[in-house]
Amino acid sequence: MQDLEKIKAQVAQLPHEAGVYRYFDAEGLLLYVGKAKNLKNRVSSYFLKSAQHSGKTRKLVSQVNTIEYTVVNSEFDALLLENNLIKTYQPKYNILLKDDKTYPFVCISKEPFPRLLVERQVNPAEYRAIFGPFSNVRAMYTVLDLVKKLYPFRTCSLSLTPQNIENEKFKPCLEFHIGNCHAPCVGKESEAEYEVYVKHATEILKGNLQPVTQYFETEMMACATNLAFEQAEQYKQKIALIQNFQTKSLIVNPKLPKMDVFALLSEEDCAYIHYLRIKDGRIIHSQNQEIKRKLEETDEEILALTAFDFRQFVGSDAEEIISNIPFSLELPNLAYQIPKIGDKKKLIDLALKNVMFFKLERRKLKTEKASTNPTQAVLELQKALNLASPPMHIECFDNSNLQGTNPVAAMVYFQNGKPLKREYRHYNVKTVEGPDDFASMKEIVGRRYKRVIEEEKPLPDLIVIDGGKGQLSHACEALKELGIYGKIPIIGIAKRLEELYLPEDDVPLHLNKKSIGLKLIQHARNEAHRFGITFHRQKRSKTSIQTKLSEIKGIGEATIETLLKEYKSLKNIKAQTLEALAQHVGEARAKLVLEGLNTVESKT
Repeated sequence: MQDLEKIKAQVAQLPHEAGVYRYFDAEGLLLYVGKAKNLKNRVSSYFLKSAQHSGKTRKLVSQVNTIEYTVVNSEFDALLLENNLIKTYQPKYNILLKDDKTYPFVCISKEPFPRLLVERQVNPAEYRAIFGPFSNVRAMYTVLDLVKKLYPFRTCSLSLTPQNIENEKFKPCLEFHIGNCHAPCVGKESEAEYEVYVKHATEILKGNLQPVTQYFETEMMACATNLAFEQAEQYKQKIALIQNFQTKSLIVNPKLPKMDVFALLSEEDCAYIHYLRIKDGRIIHSQNQEIKRKLEETDEEILALTAFDFRQFVGSDAEEIISNIPFSLELPNLAYQIPKIGDKKKLIDLALKNVMFFKLERRKLKTEKASTNPTQAVLELQKALNLASPPMHIECFDNSNLQGTNPVAAMVYFQNGKPLKREYRHYNVKTVEGPDDFASMKEIVGRRYKRVIEEEKPLPDLIVIDGGKGQLSHACEALKELGIYGKIPIIGIAKRLEELYLPEDDVPLHLNKKSIGLKLIQHARNEAHRFGITFHRQKRSKTSIQTKLSEIKGIGEATIETLLKEYKSLKNIKAQTLEALAQHVGEARAKLVLEGLNTVESKT
């Protein structure tokens, strides 16, 4: 039976990138290969209830069990890779693209001044040369477009025999007047000149662009030597056209040899690998895999073993392997390389791009799985505090000041018993003067949840206040003013005896010192204290620096800000030469700073 929740989870992880997606059934059989300018949007459209699909598509969707994808650099690359995979694996539902007889060919006609023709049914005896079949019509027309931009091939079907031309049987058409043809029909171009076009077009259609480029470069240099700069510029533009065409795609590149491409990204407990198989200048296989570390294997060992398995699975006989890390497996007749430049480096970059998306996808799935199953510490805390639901989302607050100076606060965020550091927040206390921890706590808690409500973000399952009854009661006042008191469980933890205080309860709650629920609260409290005290020290240090710099006559706020941003500390500023400081604040101010700091220090 189809697992719709599993499929929805897979769709949710898809990136908003160009690429190719693959549908597999429950037995791992490839059902369909498709391309997309935006993978997430395209694949999502298959599984919308409101979507109107044909019978074939509905049957396909009902059989999908697993979705795999490969990210590429452009929609054009997606088109090429789609056809490579379709032709290699012949998926069941890609009916329209399976039959080679429907693919077009590019033909060079057998006639004076040959034409380039696109045909679907060809007789080899009727043509001078035939190229194809092209499984990707768009790619074929891209090549033809390049050829037509480089060479003025005729498009008419006139019989351009020498006798007809000599008898002036024809007149130049519109194509001549707009510059697309040199009018061989009226003798304005010889067959020898035209033959150069045919020869070069043949090379381009074969995928061999180097001779064409060399020819244009030679002609360009000759024109430049003869001071024919306009003609030289025309050749230069043609060279640029070829170079742009060459850099369009790695998916189909005749210059690429048969090889296997691996990219590996590593984490502490696992490694992620992306594999590309290159054959006949085409990517014909793409696959991701996650490998768990069992015996503390190195990245090189993991890559060697996985590469061996991949090659056996797809039957690869490539004699070259490229990767982003060293390859430790020594095999005869097999070359290894970590490319630094060129098309091979671009292939590594493409594989790295895919393995990065795969890594993010797997990490997100793990996080979601972990976050939906409460840990033992969370469950124990729920039981100890008699909460209606597990406190999956905990926020803990702490204040920090030194005799009332530089008062700050910190909030840390725990998700399913683990710190989520990207959600931590610093606060500068704004409305309280002097060392008043109670009022500071009320201000910070009020500011935090006022913003949460305004931004319509989820409220926590539990609020922890670092402090006893005083701090807790002031935090509760803040919640009452916002109208959310009683909607969120809130507790205070006193440092001395590690007692837990609940609102409107004079008797503290004592948990077993070995309780993992208590250890979770202590962890949150310690994190909040560490995070807050670090911010307080940074602020105090900055204030101290500003105070000493502001004592120097002739130094204003802008100069102080520039120096702090660049050097961070007084020690670093004093260590600079006059020339180094002058680059940022000018020579005159730099001199005042260095002299002033020495004067300030001598006074202290």
